[in-house]
Amino acid sequence: MSVSIGCAENWPKPPRQWLGHSSDVVCVSFSLDGHRIASGSKDKTIRLWDVETGQPLGEPFRGHSYTVRSVAFSPDGRRIASGSTDKTIRLWDTETGETLGEPLRGHTDGVSSVAFSPDGRWVASGSDDKTIRLWDAETGQSLGESFRGHRGAVLSVAFSPDSCRIASGSTDNTIHVWSAETGQPLGEALQGHSGTVFSVAFSPDGCRIASGSRDYTIRLWDAETGETLGEPLRGHTNGVSSVAFSPDGRQIASGSWDTMIQLWDAKSGQPLGVPFRGHKDGVMSVTFSPDGLRIVSGSGDKTIRLWDARTGRPLGEPSQVPRFSSVAFSPDGSSIASGSMDEEIQLWDTETGRPLIQRFQSQPLDEQFRDHNRAVISVAFSPDGHRVASGGNTIRLWDAKRGQVSFQGHVDFVSSVAFSPDGRWIASGSWDYTIRLWVAETGETLKRPFRGHHSGVLSVAFSPDGRRIASGSWDTMIQLWDSKTGLRLRKPFWGHMGGVMSVSFSPDGLRIASGSMDNTIRLWDTETGQSLGEPFRGHSGAVRSVSFSPDGRWIASGSDDKTIRLWDAETGEPLGEPLRDHSDSVSSVGFSTDGRKIVSGSMDKTIRLWNIETGQERLSQAIPDILSFGPIPPSSTFTFKSYQQSNGPHTLPRLFGLTSSSHFAPPDFHHCSLLEDGWVSSSDRLLYWVPPHNRYGLQHSHILLIPTTSSQRATWIDFTRFHYGTFWTNCRK
Repeated sequence: MSVSIGCAENWPKPPRQWLGHSSDVVCVSFSLDGHRIASGSKDKTIRLWDVETGQPLGEPFRGHSYTVRSVAFSPDGRRIASGSTDKTIRLWDTETGETLGEPLRGHTDGVSSVAFSPDGRWVASGSDDKTIRLWDAETGQSLGESFRGHRGAVLSVAFSPDSCRIASGSTDNTIHVWSAETGQPLGEALQGHSGTVFSVAFSPDGCRIASGSRDYTIRLWDAETGETLGEPLRGHTNGVSSVAFSPDGRQIASGSWDTMIQLWDAKSGQPLGVPFRGHKDGVMSVTFSPDGLRIVSGSGDKTIRLWDARTGRPLGEPSQVPRFSSVAFSPDGSSIASGSMDEEIQLWDTETGRPLIQRFQSQPLDEQFRDHNRAVISVAFSPDGHRVASGGNTIRLWDAKRGQVSFQGHVDFVSSVAFSPDGRWIASGSWDYTIRLWVAETGETLKRPFRGHHSGVLSVAFSPDGRRIASGSWDTMIQLWDSKTGLRLRKPFWGHMGGVMSVSFSPDGLRIASGSMDNTIRLWDTETGQSLGEPFRGHSGAVRSVSFSPDGRWIASGSDDKTIRLWDAETGEPLGEPLRDHSDSVSSVGFSTDGRKIVSGSMDKTIRLWNIETGQERLSQAIPDILSFGPIPPSSTFTFKSYQQSNGPHTLPRLFGLTSSSHFAPPDFHHCSLLEDGWVSSSDRLLYWVPPHNRYGLQHSHILLIPTTSSQRATWIDFTRFHYGTFWTNCRK
């Protein structure tokens, strides 16, 4: 089998898979040199992995008779300590996989956590028997009496950097700090969590303790006084099972039963970017590599994943296709701008579904638009359609005539940008709690920041007359500002029970629609600040984006429940069934200027364009016009559907992304599917693997005019010498 057309000269090996455990991966740990990872599982084994290759090193370590709940490397990397539900701790030789001596016995119930002291002298263990024990790391002897004080199972133990203190978290909802020498508690229990404390970690300087809890939050504590530092870190939608400080102490990683990993600023407590998505079950353990550049996670989905700590991308897996975080129509409806989690902005032709490679002539788009060093969270067109503003780690303006302009002023992530209706100003909202106003031509900031929110500003929008700015925030409030003076026009709009992720003015400026983490949409009177009617209910996940139609009759919403909904703006009633074609969170929605189309961007790596028949009142009449500017949904087969309406068949004008599988189906194989990991399958049989840079061209073989160096280039496969199964060796003859 060979590539007859396409951008790959050689067909590389399939990506490595971190597979080996036969049950949930409960715990993971990096060696101090960063070259190896240890993992413990419900399958009763410990495995050692090579970080560079993702391959297991040797056979599994066997000896425990129940779940391995915790693993830890010794500082010199020569030993691993493990704790198990079988009530024992074991020490292992990392080179041979052999146990060192007899199991360490003393606990009367399962051992949930183990930790080596930084000086390598001791091993601490926490147990369901409500106690902590200290062991000599060389001899395995128990040192003194057990530490008693918790009223529930001890689920996590951690040493301070100087080895003098031990922190512990428990099902009694508290954290204790102990003297490692005496076993005595240092001060009172740290209280604040309303649920089990699953995980504790000291900062590298020993001054702070981070804790993760069943109450969905992370808390920071002063390690000396036991006082809480700031507000709880909120964002997870299920219990926080694991927390870890980065080696420089500036960031905290958290893993949760909501399947996601989140990175936080350890000083401000604000989330850094969007969660790392990829696990299919709860994340049970996270830790940083010693250089702070990577994060390893273990999950109930039986896998271990390695992530780039700066970008959130999984390492060792295809990362060619972006996850779209924001989309916007150009004023004339001819193009769509997208911002993505891969740091890139792209323009697309709405007629053909193709990337507009030379849309801005100052330099090639694929070079010009790769200038954010974190995810691009927000994009907006200027009213004349000649410029695009983007928000991420900074605000940037992309101009067809002058190239890019960078706006400096915010001190944290920029989550939202919006042009004024006359195109003269740009408003921005940031996780530094402020809104700023900028001169679009020069990038100069006007006046002081608009202050009033108590948490990150997630969304900003200008009123149609440009005189007001609405903002939505993680603090659950909506604020209305005078765009000229920067002063608040009235008291905050209260009503949502979760962060306000999106705000949108009606075309007449009399109403504001808002979408929230509480799964609802609300409508507000801009003059009084009063909520209009009951919340719009129907989504089962956070509402990330809302948008009014140009005539003000409808509101479109996109949600974490993977759906788009259309609502009657007067009654709040949903119009028909939700659109369910996305396979991950819908992060952004917007109407075309003629109101006939809706564009949606999703974390499933696709942009979708929906054709809305404006004379119809039911969303079920809306059909996909262009599907999948990015890749096709995972595990899809490719067939055309016939849509019927009350007035007869509806003609599908274009279906880009829904292509016949015949061009990548080998002879005698039918109904082939291209899976998310790149394998082509037929009837559950894996036939061959497609490299990341050939997948788009394979799925979209009609695209023939893009340069051969581009990953958008069409791919055709020559199956003349294709063999499968027991005949595969014939390809060498």
